[in-house]
Amino acid sequence: MSDAELVLRSTRVITPEGTRAASVAVAGGRITAVRAYDAPVPEGARLEDLGDDVLLPGLVDTHVHVNDPGRTEWEGFWTATRAAAAGGITTLVDMPLNSLPPTTTVDHLRTKQAVAADKAHIDVGFWGGALPDNVKDLRPLHEAGVFGFKAFLSPSGVDEFPHLDQDRLAQSLAEISSFGGLLIVHAEDPHHLEAAPQQGGPRYADFLASRPRDAEDTAIAQLIAQAKRLHARVHVLHLSSGDALPLIAAAKAEGVRVTVETCPHYLTLTAEEVPDGASEFKCCPPIREAANQDLLWRALADGTIDCVVTDHSPSTADLKTDDFATAWGGISGLQLSLSAVWTAARARGHSLEDVVRWMSTRTSELVGLDGRKGAIAPGHDADFAVLAPDETFTVDPAALQHRNRVTAYAGRTLHGVVRSTWLRGERIVANGEFTAPRGRLLTRTP
Repeated sequence: MSDAELVLRSTRVITPEGTRAASVAVAGGRITAVRAYDAPVPEGARLEDLGDDVLLPGLVDTHVHVNDPGRTEWEGFWTATRAAAAGGITTLVDMPLNSLPPTTTVDHLRTKQAVAADKAHIDVGFWGGALPDNVKDLRPLHEAGVFGFKAFLSPSGVDEFPHLDQDRLAQSLAEISSFGGLLIVHAEDPHHLEAAPQQGGPRYADFLASRPRDAEDTAIAQLIAQAKRLHARVHVLHLSSGDALPLIAAAKAEGVRVTVETCPHYLTLTAEEVPDGASEFKCCPPIREAANQDLLWRALADGTIDCVVTDHSPSTADLKTDDFATAWGGISGLQLSLSAVWTAARARGHSLEDVVRWMSTRTSELVGLDGRKGAIAPGHDADFAVLAPDETFTVDPAALQHRNRVTAYAGRTLHGVVRSTWLRGERIVANGEFTAPRGRLLTRTP
């Protein structure tokens, strides 16, 4: 029997060994071989010749707020996964809050899985939530297959997902460590936030002052201390403060089990360019100054920051008022994340291989999917994005697939056009045309 039902051929295939001309054989939804570019096509296999477009592994986005069920008018699995597929993302892991109910018990997880099952255009996994009163639920959620647990160290913005103080953080982390789990943390210290000036109004400078870097720095220091004491595994979410990087680098060098992510908006947008009243740019922690952004890029290059994820956190347009104090905080970036990061990366001398490492390989490793996702290699799922890296497009909100087409990238010209996206060897979107949902629900591998 042939080892190929499909062969994708390109002059530029990004593999773990580097970029090369190759033919990628696919059968049964898996990659069976990566062969020479001019290798004969097995009898009965269908050839897709991609020319000079780049074949890269589908992106794995481990930080997405789908909000479904309960706040589906903000975002739902149908729309979120279409936006992801249009942007070359083939796997996402959904955050436990902003949906009703939040994913904080096994019953709540089952509710969310039932909603997602027939709506997912790409593969979907789930984080659990760590709350002050659900320590007893953490192990059952782990055994039910969540990829880890999210906690806030300051108020989350929604009443049903309260934050952990330092005592509750220690209790939750000790429990999660006892079964080898992962705690992922929104790290801002509430005391520093309370002490910061709370001006309100449309001025972005006032909002930025209300979320100071030292709120992040202090919370990260406390988290690292707890992880070190318990030999626990922790992950810092959406890092925006460059001042925290020396502390993180020192902890890693010391063997503390800490990993770190940042987001496209911190790498591509700066405080200096945010117009007053433009709350489509509001997120927490905030978009900071250009000099701070340079530090984040340096940390990506040296490995202090491990990966890049969207923190896609949409809302209805009416919640994006011109008052930064009251507007919903979140950037919608699923469909544009690859192009946005690539545009900035190429300008700084980085390669597409770097982008794949940050947005696919290392995110797969974070959640233990690296045996299946994140690489064009035999045995992995045949999940691909086909990218024209030198072509450009101007962001038109009307062309976006997420439910509420609010975007901080409107009018920007980006490099990198996603020609098509493939899930387990089947093309799920090409030139704006989508197939029926083909995604599967993923659980953590024991």
